[in-house]
Amino acid sequence: MPFLYNASFTSEDLDVLRSALDAWCEEKHIDVGSVEAQSAASTALDLYQSGHYDHDRLLSALRGRVGL
Repeated sequence: MPFLYNASFTSEDLDVLRSALDAWCEEKHIDVGSVEAQSAASTALDLYQSGHYDHDRLLSALRGRVGL
Protein backbone atom coordinates (compact mmCIF):
# COMPACT_ATOMS: atom_id res chain seq x y z
CA MET A 1 0.00 0.00 0.00
CA PRO A 2 2.08 2.91 -1.19
CA PHE A 3 -0.42 5.45 0.17
CA LEU A 4 0.43 4.38 3.75
CA TYR A 5 4.16 4.05 3.18
CA ASN A 6 5.09 7.44 4.61
CA ALA A 7 2.08 7.84 6.91
CA SER A 8 2.61 8.49 10.58
CA PHE A 9 -0.10 8.12 13.18
CA THR A 10 -0.43 9.55 16.67
CA SER A 11 -1.59 7.45 19.59
CA GLU A 12 -4.97 9.20 19.28
CA ASP A 13 -5.21 8.16 15.62
CA LEU A 14 -4.47 4.57 16.56
CA ASP A 15 -7.03 4.67 19.37
CA VAL A 16 -9.74 5.79 16.93
CA LEU A 17 -8.76 3.14 14.40
CA ARG A 18 -8.61 0.35 16.97
CA SER A 19 -11.84 1.28 18.72
CA ALA A 20 -13.76 1.41 15.44
CA LEU A 21 -12.27 -1.89 14.30
CA ASP A 22 -13.06 -3.53 17.64
CA ALA A 23 -16.65 -2.29 17.49
CA TRP A 24 -17.05 -3.47 13.89
CA CYS A 25 -15.65 -6.91 14.75
CA GLU A 26 -17.95 -7.19 17.75
CA GLU A 27 -20.99 -6.29 15.64
CA LYS A 28 -20.03 -8.84 12.99
CA HIS A 29 -19.01 -11.50 15.55
CA ILE A 30 -15.56 -11.66 13.94
CA ASP A 31 -12.32 -12.32 15.81
CA VAL A 32 -10.07 -9.27 15.64
CA GLY A 33 -7.16 -11.53 14.61
CA SER A 34 -9.00 -13.04 11.64
CA VAL A 35 -8.36 -12.48 7.95
CA GLU A 36 -11.70 -10.66 7.74
CA ALA A 37 -10.61 -8.26 10.48
CA GLN A 38 -7.28 -7.68 8.71
CA SER A 39 -9.17 -6.71 5.58
CA ALA A 40 -11.41 -4.41 7.61
CA ALA A 41 -8.33 -2.86 9.26
CA SER A 42 -6.87 -2.08 5.86
CA THR A 43 -10.16 -0.53 4.79
CA ALA A 44 -10.32 1.44 8.05
CA LEU A 45 -6.87 2.90 7.38
CA ASP A 46 -7.95 3.99 3.91
CA LEU A 47 -11.17 5.50 5.26
CA TYR A 48 -9.33 7.27 8.07
CA GLN A 49 -6.91 8.84 5.66
CA SER A 50 -9.79 9.95 3.45
CA GLY A 51 -11.33 12.00 6.25
CA HIS A 52 -13.21 9.69 8.61
CA TYR A 53 -11.25 10.93 11.63
CA ASP A 54 -13.56 10.11 14.51
CA HIS A 55 -14.86 6.81 15.86
CA ASP A 56 -18.49 7.26 14.82
CA ARG A 57 -17.74 8.41 11.27
CA LEU A 58 -15.17 5.65 10.78
CA LEU A 59 -17.43 2.92 12.15
CA SER A 60 -20.32 4.15 10.03
CA ALA A 61 -18.11 4.10 6.93
CA LEU A 62 -16.91 0.58 7.75
CA ARG A 63 -20.50 -0.56 8.11
CA GLY A 64 -21.30 0.84 4.69
CA ARG A 65 -18.51 -0.92 2.83
CA VAL A 66 -19.73 -3.71 0.55
CA GLY A 67 -17.84 -6.93 1.06
CA LEU A 68 -16.92 -6.30 4.68
